[in-house]
Amino acid sequence: MSTLRGSRIGQIAIVCKDVARATAFYRDALDLPFLFAAGPTLSFFDCGGTRLMLSRAEGEVNGTSVLYFFVPDIESAKRGLADKGVRFIDEPHMIARMPDHELWLAEFRDSENNVLALMEERR
Repeated sequence: MSTLRGSRIGQIAIVCKDVARATAFYRDALDLPFLFAAGPTLSFFDCGGTRLMLSRAEGEVNGTSVLYFFVPDIESAKRGLADKGVRFIDEPHMIARMPDHELWLAEFRDSENNVLALMEERR
């Protein structure tokens, strides 16, 4: 294969200062299915068929990519996560009107201060 067209993402890495703390956050607050740990520096979760890897930071870290989690009801998802201590940056809000839906987002931070977001397509 000479291009990535048609490829799917198999794994996403999140860089962490404290993998144990991040593992607890992703397992307990976000309720993602824990797959396995590889020593104290790697932890793996299933995120809708894509593997999420938490790994210890090596040297200076300037943040990671933002993960956007599709949810059917953004307000309900936000309330449930906030009840578990998740720190939201903003309230759910519409960011775009598409021909067939509205796109809503709400950003939050994980235990390592990385930005994540909830995303809903309202029809």
